[in-house]
Amino acid sequence: MSSTARWLTSIVMVLAMSAGLVAQGTSAQGLMQKQQQTLEGGAGVTVIDGEVFYLVTVTPEFAFGKFGLGVDLNLRINREGKIRPGDYVHFSDFLRIIRYARWGQKGDEFYTRVGALDYSRLGHGFIMYNYRNSASYDRRTTGIELDVDFDKYGFESVYSDVTAASLLGLRGYVRPVKFTPAAKIPIIGGFELGATYATDLDKTSNRTFGQVGGLPSTGIANANSGSPMAVYGVDAGLPLLSLAAVKSTLYGDLAKIKGYGNGGAVGIDLNFYGMGLIWIGAKYERRWLGDQFLPSYFDALYEHDRYGLIDTTHFMSKAASLPYVHKSQGYFGQIIISILNTFNIVGGYQAPVGVKNQGVFHAELQTPAVIPQIVFGGGFDKRNIGPVFKCDENSILYAELGYKPIPYMIVSMLYQWTFAKQADGTYATQKRIEPKVRFVYSF
Repeated sequence: MSSTARWLTSIVMVLAMSAGLVAQGTSAQGLMQKQQQTLEGGAGVTVIDGEVFYLVTVTPEFAFGKFGLGVDLNLRINREGKIRPGDYVHFSDFLRIIRYARWGQKGDEFYTRVGALDYSRLGHGFIMYNYRNSASYDRRTTGIELDVDFDKYGFESVYSDVTAASLLGLRGYVRPVKFTPAAKIPIIGGFELGATYATDLDKTSNRTFGQVGGLPSTGIANANSGSPMAVYGVDAGLPLLSLAAVKSTLYGDLAKIKGYGNGGAVGIDLNFYGMGLIWIGAKYERRWLGDQFLPSYFDALYEHDRYGLIDTTHFMSKAASLPYVHKSQGYFGQIIISILNTFNIVGGYQAPVGVKNQGVFHAELQTPAVIPQIVFGGGFDKRNIGPVFKCDENSILYAELGYKPIPYMIVSMLYQWTFAKQADGTYATQKRIEPKVRFVYSF
């Protein structure tokens, strides 16, 4: 390793072991935030597409009250002592070191987040649900969320990449009864009407087939090719329960994909808070979907699916699948369980009735400090479900298992599956394996 690489490694290791505060919390909408302060960093080896890199990481996060900040600096150094080619070339590569900064949590009167967006949603999620603006570490972008609730009315907003034309989502809502003398009547007083508009300003988002580099479309294209992909809709919600321990809302949604089909759903959600020991959130939806319509079009896999390469010069966008989607009825369910803000389980499934291999599944598990000296976490997303737990081109999976030989050290292994489309149209599995040693100090 060169002297420059050794110098960088030494500096980062000092930073990893002497600076940085982290607030441990869940990624599922931040609903189970904790205030424990932790210092974290480490070193290890990573293998990417068969090439070995020495890995040095600094991942401090901290929270004071409503403010939170996350940093994610990864230095991958090859055997020649050089940083992995392509890691730090453009200004945006350095900007992504700041993973996110936020104020508040989703659902607060004022909430904003800048950076990586993990599980973004608008309203009840019928148009945008569990959206992530970063398909992988190499394709991370800087987005922004901003929500303001003025009691009688408010708005939610998402913009996925502040440096480029990208996904923009807006939802405005009003509580009409709040403007009348009946404002304080239980249930009725909280009745809410909303309208959502989400559009992908990336010019490739609605071209069924086209050439890489923004050249004119050369394949089959629908009548809307070249115009931004857009989904818009309206919704209504009625809070059935608003107790300290139990909250529940009955809601309905209607949405249309511009130039394609439309659909609707009715659902109910339930939140239970058990004396600070357990929190359970669940929802169920019944869906009626028309031809050429996909619910939650902007979902966890959208950045992966926006468009894929057919060969070295041509791509096919997600919009290409819409003409082949047929009218159906379906359902969607989700559950989140948090015990002592430590053991967290998130699961969701959606599928049409009577149609095979069209389900979408999401699961997440976090178990920090549940079993003494053992740290484990994982996540899984899959669409077009046949065998649910088979990792293929429709899946994103990660898992990390760690052991604490001493209170201030974690030795772990991270395994992640992602996929890259090849020139011949097939997918190649990219297996990322990272043994890590991290130093953690809680106070």
